[in-house]
Amino acid sequence: MTDSLLNDSAGVSGLTCALELAKQKGNTVTVVAKHMPGDYDIEYTSPWAGANVLPMALSDNSRWERRTWPVLRRLAAEVPEAGLHVQTARVLRRKKDVAKGFKAVLADGLFMLDPWYKELMDNFRELPASELPEGMHSGCEFTSVCINTAIYLPWLVGQCARHGVRFKRAVLKHISEAANMSHTGRKADIIINASGLLACRLGGVMDKTVHPARGQIVVVRNEAKSIMPTSSGCDDGDDEIMYVMQRALGGGTVLGGTYTKDNWDPNPDPNIAVRIMKRAVEAHPELTDGKGIEALSIIRHGVGLRPVREGGVRIEKELIDGTWVVHNYGHAGWGYQGSYGCAERVVELVDEIVGRSKRTSKL
Repeated sequence: MTDSLLNDSAGVSGLTCALELAKQKGNTVTVVAKHMPGDYDIEYTSPWAGANVLPMALSDNSRWERRTWPVLRRLAAEVPEAGLHVQTARVLRRKKDVAKGFKAVLADGLFMLDPWYKELMDNFRELPASELPEGMHSGCEFTSVCINTAIYLPWLVGQCARHGVRFKRAVLKHISEAANMSHTGRKADIIINASGLLACRLGGVMDKTVHPARGQIVVVRNEAKSIMPTSSGCDDGDDEIMYVMQRALGGGTVLGGTYTKDNWDPNPDPNIAVRIMKRAVEAHPELTDGKGIEALSIIRHGVGLRPVREGGVRIEKELIDGTWVVHNYGHAGWGYQGSYGCAERVVELVDEIVGRSKRTSKL
């Protein structure tokens, strides 16, 4: 029996790990975090996400998204209180980006001409030339989901609580401090490090390959209906992108965005906001019935920092100050859509540490 597993984060990655670990017999889990769902802080990435499912990995590194998609699809279909709903994703590849060798700002795999995910995502189809906007080389559509993060994160907390997870607020200076914070009063056997962007500042980890990629969004009341468009780039700058997604259960429509590396600025830039709105309305005229950005009803402007790690996500075990730590951070902009796949691997690593035989996955 594993007396206690400390999970250092209450973002989507940390909460999903806590839930999947708590579901397994023999695990007692405490989540220790500076920020909890309901908080809005530039250090706390998950509340600022869109969030939807747009496969971003290359095929040989796609396990996390492949394993997560069936879970999110099921939640959208069967668990309406989780805050997910089905929308059609439309991925547009610009002619100029294809001509440049296709180095998209947002992702490696999303805009591929022959994407691996055509076999994963439901109702995948390539768009005929007659459906392509001006300047587009090609595009595709598939059934996806959009997640209302303001509902989904508290839902995860509720699911964790249902399985016996306890929650504590704390500010950790060193990862090893978590070992003495179990609600059981005993020293933790294992710490799960899901510290996200702050892995670059957390003592004992101090991963200098982790950097922020600043994302600015505008949330509006206007409805995007059933289509979530995104394009491989835009003419406003190499670190600006276009995407539109409508959240479930009255969560508004998210207009994005930017992908500015090594920028920690938490304040929305009004000039960028105008460009975001213009791009969204141009790509998705039904937002304002052709009336321009003046007809957008703004709920708020937001800025979030994606936790990007050079070399990709880190999911591995390490012995630190005599306690095993399982790392799960560096998810960049795909934390939600890889959350269950990554949590599955975390459970496997925990089982390796405690010597349990391989479980049959229930994802």
